[in-house]
Amino acid sequence: MPQVIAGSAQYPHNEEPPVVTIGNFDGVHLGHRHLLDRMIERARARNAPACVYTFEPPPRVLLAPKKHSPRILPWTDKIRLLGEAGVDQVVVERFTRSFAQHPPEWFVQHVLVQRMRAAELVVGYDFRFGRGRLGDVAMLRSELPTLPVQQVKPLVDKDTIVSSSIIRKLVEEGEIQRANYFLGRPHWICGTVVPGDQRGRELGFPTANVLTDDRLLPRGGVYAVSVQVNESKAWQPAIANLGTRPTFDGSEFLIEVHLIDFDGDLYGSAMRVAFLQHIRDEVCFDDAAGLKKQLHKDLSVAREIFG
Repeated sequence: MPQVIAGSAQYPHNEEPPVVTIGNFDGVHLGHRHLLDRMIERARARNAPACVYTFEPPPRVLLAPKKHSPRILPWTDKIRLLGEAGVDQVVVERFTRSFAQHPPEWFVQHVLVQRMRAAELVVGYDFRFGRGRLGDVAMLRSELPTLPVQQVKPLVDKDTIVSSSIIRKLVEEGEIQRANYFLGRPHWICGTVVPGDQRGRELGFPTANVLTDDRLLPRGGVYAVSVQVNESKAWQPAIANLGTRPTFDGSEFLIEVHLIDFDGDLYGSAMRVAFLQHIRDEVCFDDAAGLKKQLHKDLSVAREIFG
């Protein structure tokens, strides 16, 4: 895990000034890693810490609460993945309305110079900062002419810029494999297993009902997934049904996970569900027998996916 430093704190003067990048880094996807790799490369060349300056909550959560998109990753997962990417330090700025009112010039002098003592900046292609997003790379270079500033071009795949927004769109549309390709890993959610109505057990397919606060969910349907229980290192193959169970006149959106070849009590367990592939859309069957027959087909498809 990287060292986490509060944004309000003075950067330690007994350490080498860091090479810094700035952003939300939600998802820590391949586009982010493209930028992080360059920042880490520059930090290693200077024998300096590779530092990410980020915000909590993300600015749009506070400034546009009705428009902001769901997070791709829980906060703790973001920090862990930043560390796995090679980041040494994460400076976390508590984002408030008063902080949002600071002009770009204040951010440059107060944060980058006085607090961070940045030795070098590596920023993304769409980098903006300060009140009204008025600050840009040209202004940075004007305000700090002796500070090296690199602006990294976007990572482009087949005319698509790899971004958090495109990944959210793909996940919500159920295009899991393409979303995972851009993420560089499976998209996952985290939750707790809670009691259900035992419908799955009655059909011969016992399921774990996962209650989650994560909001970035694929559209309704059946998916091949891997699950991690209570942060175990082992991942177990499973199928997941997301939806309202129209065969039983359901109305509540549920996440039900059937672990393949598993028998045990999971109630109260923490579960991470990683989505691998969409199998089919949610369907209303004439009766439970029709649903059970389809579930056997779904299981066969999942077994083929897992090999």
